[in-house]
Amino acid sequence: MSSSSSTQVLAEYAKSKRSSCKKCSKAIAAKALRLGLVSRDARGFDVTKWHHLDCFNFGSESVASVEKIKGFQSLESSDQESLKKLVAASDKSRGEDSNGSTHAVEGKESSQGKRVHEVDENENEEEERSLKKAKSSKCDGQAKLDVSFTISDVKDKYKDATLSPKWKAFQTIIFLERDDGLHDSSKIAAFDFDGCLANTNVKRGGADAWSLMYPSIPDKLQSLYEDGYKLVIFTNESNIERWKNKRQVAVDSKIGRLNNFIKKVKVPIQVFIACGLGKSSGQAEDPFRKPKPGMWHILEQHFNSGISIDMDQSFYVGDAAGRKNDHSDADIKFAEAVGLKFYVPEEYFGV
Repeated sequence: MSSSSSTQVLAEYAKSKRSSCKKCSKAIAAKALRLGLVSRDARGFDVTKWHHLDCFNFGSESVASVEKIKGFQSLESSDQESLKKLVAASDKSRGEDSNGSTHAVEGKESSQGKRVHEVDENENEEEERSLKKAKSSKCDGQAKLDVSFTISDVKDKYKDATLSPKWKAFQTIIFLERDDGLHDSSKIAAFDFDGCLANTNVKRGGADAWSLMYPSIPDKLQSLYEDGYKLVIFTNESNIERWKNKRQVAVDSKIGRLNNFIKKVKVPIQVFIACGLGKSSGQAEDPFRKPKPGMWHILEQHFNSGISIDMDQSFYVGDAAGRKNDHSDADIKFAEAVGLKFYVPEEYFGV
């Protein structure tokens, strides 16, 4: 990683076991020393990419000395010594590399007045962008679901359960009708709900049985809205289908939490709830239940005023990323099927 004035290195002990290493993708144990690269992304938010100590690239010029590591003075003395040795070793390695014969070649001017290594980097970046677009197009082609949607198909009930005002049902989806102030956009900021935006417990029902997952959520969502993003929640809730004798309770609990969440963050949000069952149920897998991309396609085809979605600026945040302690990989697979950039919540909201 090249140095940048906007990139900062942070050292701290993990507050929980929810973060994962950006290099090896494995979980970082609670209270373990972790190193983070903090940078400002295109949306203007600080994003921290956490690493195990052994996975961190100390060859980066951003870690030229331990004095540049935020939080260094708060570490235990043994960890401070370990960091000093690793930084010193990488500094020595950089010095040896700078004396190599390839260094002179990299600085050589091309006939057009640009350095050879700069041209190579630009070509590599262009190639990576082309590959990324090709991959996204391939995912879209494989996962595309044409959804026939008419007003006559929209219901005020989900099976035998009555829906709250502004909420409607379509096939196995419950959705929130256009919220006041909601604007369609080419930029979509999409989120999972449980375990991402809201801390909930499957053993506790009720509209008030939740809390904000991260204190930064309201400010982040308001900033996205002001920046022209359309905010969307895609959430699975199979209890609505599974609890046949208590379906109304399940519906009221889920919709109540979502309504209260939207009031809390004070921004309009489009919401889709997939009520169908997954493949483990013994039935045909519901096309709208994540990781299937059906909810995304109904948004794209019928709930965005025909505006083409900019996949480079749009993204999805979810906690089910297939890590060791995750309940599933539904969120990351959903993002892959659609072709969206993916973040886990602790990375995006900054744990």
